[in-house]
Amino acid sequence: MHTKTILITGAARGIGRGCAEYFLERGWNVAAMDISEISESDRLAVFRGDVSREDDAAAAVKFALERFGRLDALINNAGLAQPSYGPPETLPLEQWNRVIAVNLTGVFLMSRQAAPALRAARGAIINIASTRALMSEPNSEAYAASKGGVVALTHALALSLGPEVRVNCISPGWVETTPDAQRSEADRRQHPAGRIGVPRDIAAAAEYLIGAEFVTGQNLVVDGGMTKKMIYV
Repeated sequence: MHTKTILITGAARGIGRGCAEYFLERGWNVAAMDISEISESDRLAVFRGDVSREDDAAAAVKFALERFGRLDALINNAGLAQPSYGPPETLPLEQWNRVIAVNLTGVFLMSRQAAPALRAARGAIINIASTRALMSEPNSEAYAASKGGVVALTHALALSLGPEVRVNCISPGWVETTPDAQRSEADRRQHPAGRIGVPRDIAAAAEYLIGAEFVTGQNLVVDGGMTKKMIYV
């Protein structure tokens, strides 16, 4: 039986790193793509590149195939975190364009470059969106638009690439990516699940979607129940 291979973008830290560690523990080969340095190991191969550049996207897929001989899954995780650039009236157009390029266009470029190999493997694509695709804070227009686009792109790709390739997305809520961060009891209690999320929660959801053969085109919200909570002031 061949060892399965997964390509994960934005794998140097946070959710991407958590996914890489999770799938390595489960015996997968991992091709990790990031603009930052990552230490390699026997089953972890690293490609430095920018998902918003089509030549980098093509090279990353080629690299994974040359290193491991197959590609069974893609996690499109790379993205710019939610910064505040101020109100929409003063949002610099170059900042808007950069967020859209990385968070949305990058998902499209990686998916279409990986599609032939994933078709051959009858594999899966998991896109990392955000609960900010469904709800917002002030001055987050670029981020919200990019993640809303990821949700829509997911169901479009699911129809275009199916039935050989299933495409789903995950919308994380509050995920603590800093291991030593000190959070208050109130932070934990406000989640119906009783705690803040961690990267392994998202990795486990990705594992489920990769194996769920009758699930495609869906957005799985993993937020400890926060988007279902009614809040009155």
